[in-house]
Amino acid sequence: MPIIVNVDVMLARRKMQSKELAERLGITQANLSILKTGKAKGIRFDTLEAICKALECQPGDILEYIPETD
Repeated sequence: MPIIVNVDVMLARRKMQSKELAERLGITQANLSILKTGKAKGIRFDTLEAICKALECQPGDILEYIPETD
């Protein structure tokens, strides 16, 4: 998939654990894991906003587009 989710990178930069982020977002660790692994079919803007607020970052720090090569 050409969309890369960099939540793990931002968690490491902020020295925060997934459990803490999930608690701040009010979602389960399982749902956060689905997002982090890129298995989510989509993300709500309010969830993206909450992630950015908790990690003090921009949406572009979380999501990255890398075109597939043929």
